Amino acid sequence: MADILLLRAVRGKARTLNLNGKKLQRVPGAVGSLDRLTTLLLKNNRLCQLPEEVAALSNLTVLHLGNNQFEKFPEQIKYLRCLQRLHLFGNQITEILPSVCDGLENLMSLNLNNNWLEHLPPEIGKLQRLENLSINHNRLKDIPKELCLLQELCELHLGSNQLQTLPEQMGYMTNLAELRLFRNKLIGLPEGLCKLRKLRILDVAGNQIQTFPSRMHEVPLQELYCEQNPLLQKEPLPAVQEEEILSLKEITARFILGHVQSRDSILREKIHHYPEAKTILSSRNACTLCGEWFLDMWLDCVKFVDVSKKMKTSSNMKLLPVKVLLCSYKCFNRRHNDIFGVAVL
Repeated sequence: MADILLLRAVRGKARTLNLNGKKLQRVPGAVGSLDRLTTLLLKNNRLCQLPEEVAALSNLTVLHLGNNQFEKFPEQIKYLRCLQRLHLFGNQITEILPSVCDGLENLMSLNLNNNWLEHLPPEIGKLQRLENLSINHNRLKDIPKELCLLQELCELHLGSNQLQTLPEQMGYMTNLAELRLFRNKLIGLPEGLCKLRKLRILDVAGNQIQTFPSRMHEVPLQELYCEQNPLLQKEPLPAVQEEEILSLKEITARFILGHVQSRDSILREKIHHYPEAKTILSSRNACTLCGEWFLDMWLDCVKFVDVSKKMKTSSNMKLLPVKVLLCSYKCFNRRHNDIFGVAVL
């Protein structure tokens, strides 16, 4: 049956070839003669590789390889420079070769759901026209910061993986409108996420998140899903103030940070000659109350922001716990009534 369909396509100079569900174990090499083909549908077969002739399909814009038996990302795909939509869900792919990303500069949608990926190559940042990326139900342990260079990305789906952290550079994806991170191992979200002014949907259900970034309530979310997270509750408890002891690293960092803010400071000029120190200090925080810079989180504080009227939330949650950054007990003692220290029980 597949051979008959292929013969008809060759004779008719077809633009679309549908070989879905034909129990194919291989793709006939004759498919490479379909030089006008724009859509090739091969899902629900038994394919584990593509013939070299596929590389000749220079006009192909849609390739559907879902629900097959690929263990590797087919390398022939890198020659399909017009490709815009690629479906590879439901395979057993364990890695993406970095070289594959070189030829997919026009790719706009990539679906890799239900595979066995543990890592993504940094070269994925070369897919500059990508608008929709879905890698749900894989084994991702991290994502490269280069992924955050995809500024055209509108939807990013990374649910049901093993992610513990996200890059701070997430804020670079300025067109991101939907971010799905359900059922991972995230213990928190980066502050950079608060720069996503087009983000409308955030799904972090089923993680280990206690608080959200300090400016999360300023993101124009319309939907927030965060059930099955150990979110902090507004339950005041008595506390004893401990003696304030800062590490030598923190004391030094605060001293330098205090001077680099002054244009007349020698340290401001000299710090450029010490890239390692500059990198360490680049992760500084600013105290919510006094505005002074400090390096490490000194005291876990939180405030509860009413988001019930602003967005749709899971479980009818009304108060969103967001981090508050304070630099000292001095600031903690003059805090507003809506700021609470986080108890360690």
